[in-house]
Amino acid sequence: MLRKYFKEATLHPAPLAVFRILFGLLMLIALVRFWANDWIETLYITPKFHFKYFGFFWVNDLGVFNYLLYSICIISSIGIILGYRYRLSIISFFLIFTYIELIDKTTYLNHYYFISCVAFMLCFLPAASYFSLDADKNIKVNEVPAWNIDALKLFLCIVYFYAGIAKINSDWLIEAQPLSIWLTSKYDIPIIGEILQLNFIHHAASWFGMLYDVFIPFFLLSKKTRKIAFLFVIIFHMLTKIFFPPIGMFPFIMIFCALIFFDESIHQKWISQLRNIIKNIGDIINKSEIVNNKSIYSKHKNHGLVLPVFICFFIFQLLFPFRHLAYPGELFWNEQGYRFSWRVMLMEKKGYTTFKVKDSVTQKVFYVDNSDFLSSFQEKQMSFQPDFILEYAHYLAHHFENQGHENIQIFADSFVALNGRPSQRFIDPNIDLNKQIESFENKKWILPLKDEIYGL
Repeated sequence: MLRKYFKEATLHPAPLAVFRILFGLLMLIALVRFWANDWIETLYITPKFHFKYFGFFWVNDLGVFNYLLYSICIISSIGIILGYRYRLSIISFFLIFTYIELIDKTTYLNHYYFISCVAFMLCFLPAASYFSLDADKNIKVNEVPAWNIDALKLFLCIVYFYAGIAKINSDWLIEAQPLSIWLTSKYDIPIIGEILQLNFIHHAASWFGMLYDVFIPFFLLSKKTRKIAFLFVIIFHMLTKIFFPPIGMFPFIMIFCALIFFDESIHQKWISQLRNIIKNIGDIINKSEIVNNKSIYSKHKNHGLVLPVFICFFIFQLLFPFRHLAYPGELFWNEQGYRFSWRVMLMEKKGYTTFKVKDSVTQKVFYVDNSDFLSSFQEKQMSFQPDFILEYAHYLAHHFENQGHENIQIFADSFVALNGRPSQRFIDPNIDLNKQIESFENKKWILPLKDEIYGL
């Protein structure tokens, strides 16, 4: 049955075309917004030091040439929208956007990872085979393999479902943490600010968030419940935008991506309406496939390697989020296996970490002023994330060795508070972090959380 599905089942390419246009448009807005807010300078150029992902230490900041990277990304997003030199546009967007995000893991957000994953998938899908400047002028593609569209649906289902089951834990459902911390701080929102102070609202929001993430994929997949489910998608993500403005473009990205669940006939109507708008604007892009109505039809066929690539991609997406099971201790505390697992808005951590540099021979000691090396944002993120603390300790050791210091030892005095708990010591103060090596092994120098969080 599966073999028949992959070989014979087809759909109209309109959903891919709509998805391509909206994805490109949202990326264009996000990139311009990032540039306009001067975040390129603040996050990538000004810092003296960048925290790297394990295995990607070779990804370097390019200084002012970061603006060139963003310029290419902006041009690529326009190419994606128009379907012009599409394969080049989407591949360059994927590679450069991902490279930018690998420059400094301080900027890690789930939706940046989401964007890279979607862009990767679009590199292999025939999203420009219909309603694009690249499409053949004489032959209209009116069929693509159904799994090309269903793959995007499956990925969205994984993201939602995994985000939902991650919320099935005692902090989120029983203690209403960290929502109770965040919502209480929204007292200045007109009309509803006082309501958000109520404890039962915090619990209701926590349970609703979990149930929404777990079940919304199934409701979107069902034709009977799809419209009401999409209404909930809009309500849910707009509320997150209102309550948590720093979340940026993510709510809009999830809302528009959810349109892929609607029937192909609806996407065809949207394309038809857009085509009419373009015609009314004028002759700017007439004679292109965007306004083409030729009657010679064709079925798109994927390259034989595309399906195996997608199978590997989804196996990775299904298994990688569970790598934390290989580590002892509390995931929210040690964060070993936390990133890239669709765990969204589950923690409120604050820390204070100082570093002591010691000469193991003379026993002389001095303390580091973190602001001499890190931006305020970097210092905040470093203070409660163990891999950041270790990498920074190695950087300090290298820095002071270059200044002529010898026999260097680096010790961290670190205290962290998790989800409203009292602050407790985070890193073993007696461990020389300069001797610890970053690897996939368990970080034994992280002290255990003096509490237990129950859940999946």
